[in-house]
Amino acid sequence: MRAFIVVILLLGFGLINAQTYEIGLYAGGTNNIGDVGRTNYIAPSGPAIGGLFKWNKSKRYAWRASVIYGKFTADDSKSSISSRRQRGYKMDNSVLEASAGLEFNFVEYNLHKLGPAFTPYLYTGITYFRYGYKYFDAGQVQDIDQKDGSFAIPMTVGLKARLSQFLIIGAEIGARLTFTDNLDGSNPEGSNFEQFRFGNIFSDDWYVFSGITLTYTFGRKPCSDCFE
Repeated sequence: MRAFIVVILLLGFGLINAQTYEIGLYAGGTNNIGDVGRTNYIAPSGPAIGGLFKWNKSKRYAWRASVIYGKFTADDSKSSISSRRQRGYKMDNSVLEASAGLEFNFVEYNLHKLGPAFTPYLYTGITYFRYGYKYFDAGQVQDIDQKDGSFAIPMTVGLKARLSQFLIIGAEIGARLTFTDNLDGSNPEGSNFEQFRFGNIFSDDWYVFSGITLTYTFGRKPCSDCFE
């Protein structure tokens, strides 16, 4: 009887730990969408780099966490809007974000099965980010060497595929709907900065990461019927 209980406990422990994890790198580009510069959704103007971790809870979804740093340039001269080109504002900024949420696979994605593994996916969750607090005065960027923070909702679409038994490559585009309107220096907060506000102050800014992921898979390999 004792031996039977020990076996049951060992099997239960094995099933609990029978998951696949991924850890890896993110590299790509960053762009903003706001009141300064271009309004294209995919138009990287600076680099992005970071790391991510995934817990493949089932064939259909994975819990995911990431930290990504990106830089961008908002440049009116590259805008398709003539009034912005005439205005000629330009500013540089950066974002450092931490994000956590759920990645959903369109098809069953079983890393424990030999052969190819490929699926499109969606990711969303919650993001917190830090960015430079800036504003424009007489057309010139004023950098007060201060950071501000805000939350954002990530909306990401991507593709991922197995390169080898342990390596997964992916490509994704992730837009972040932020809860601030001052990524581009157009809407500085505070009563002392009201005179420096311009543009649509009722529409919050976006920023977009477009890039490639490369992750290494590890974790205990379960039987095919246990990977639920």
